[in-house]
Amino acid sequence: MSQSSQASQTSDAPPGASHTHSKPSKRTLPARPRWLMLAIIALLHAYIGWRLLTPLPVAIGWKVLGGLWLAVSTVLIPLGLMSRAIQKEPLATLLTWTGMTAIGVFSSLFVFTLLRDVVLGVAMAFSALDAQLVTRSAVIVLILTAVSTVLGFYNARRLARVVDVDVPIANLPSELKGFTIVQLSDIHVSSTIRRGYIEAIVEASNALKPDLVAITGDLVDGGVPALRDHIAPLGQLTSRHGTYVCTGNHEYYSGAPAWVAELRRIGLTVLENEHVVLDHEGASLTVAGVTDFTAHQFDPEKRSDPQAAIDGAPDGVPRVLLAHQPRSAPAAQEAGFDLQLSGHTHGGQFWPWMYFVPLQQPFVHGLHRLDRLAIYVSRGTGYWGPPKRFGAPSEITRIRLVPGKV
Repeated sequence: MSQSSQASQTSDAPPGASHTHSKPSKRTLPARPRWLMLAIIALLHAYIGWRLLTPLPVAIGWKVLGGLWLAVSTVLIPLGLMSRAIQKEPLATLLTWTGMTAIGVFSSLFVFTLLRDVVLGVAMAFSALDAQLVTRSAVIVLILTAVSTVLGFYNARRLARVVDVDVPIANLPSELKGFTIVQLSDIHVSSTIRRGYIEAIVEASNALKPDLVAITGDLVDGGVPALRDHIAPLGQLTSRHGTYVCTGNHEYYSGAPAWVAELRRIGLTVLENEHVVLDHEGASLTVAGVTDFTAHQFDPEKRSDPQAAIDGAPDGVPRVLLAHQPRSAPAAQEAGFDLQLSGHTHGGQFWPWMYFVPLQQPFVHGLHRLDRLAIYVSRGTGYWGPPKRFGAPSEITRIRLVPGKV
């Protein structure tokens, strides 16, 4: 295998792969005004109680219970969001589970309540509003919330399914035809995603016998001491050319330097604005990785830079970039990459949030093109926050490189 002119060989890189290096990050996530979050959460719960409880055709006792649940949810949600600051177990895990589940229920309840008000407003405008519509629509909101929450929990907790994607690459050497990459993304190991799920992912990936494994960020939600044992099975991932990782924004929330060191310790190759050149059946393939798109907010020296990641790479060789956020695509296209593998969006994770992702990201999920550059955005292999996936199933992606015209 060839070696980049700007690369220095490191102990965690597979034999023969060129590899560049960088310094650890220096900052952590800045504090946010929690009082504002609490006020917003309380007001939104009050809105649901005001609009939904009164018209329900049930006894007053049930309405009181509904009000109590809304009050408890108002407290559980911020506790769940802040549970990582609690060191005592099993309290921290309990608060995470209850708080995140409350977020899942509340989010659907709020959206369906809001949609109900839109329907009632339209009915009023056309003089079609009556007591029966008001009552039945409130019941429908509860039914839809229950169904989406139960199905969403099931979809989130089951093992991600394998999704096969063929990616046409212009001028692909015949030796690289059918080259397979298993992409794992946005696993979010935390209090609700533990070692057992990681072991199942590793088993599923290994069964695919890939040429390479790519982990495209947001692997963890917590510090190394708490989660080290849970991510350890990733060291058992097998492929012909090894496992490569790029950092996501949640690595920076969780202490990126420590996590980069830990992942390298268990045998994974973390690429921080750097690349390796692989030799596959006599043909070369360049695999690069960048730091998260927002990394400079935590460490100015870690600014995501696709061009720096490819500096010194040989010309005329297919180039694959691991970049956590899809919005790295314009810079990747300008740097001359053929394929970018990303995650971050979770495909929206559950309805209707997939419709809001385009406000921040150019692509939500699936295979896209930006001139010569192909971009594949994974829906993620785990989930973040609420254990809920509805309309955006998790995936273990098997990418296959095939010849094609751009």
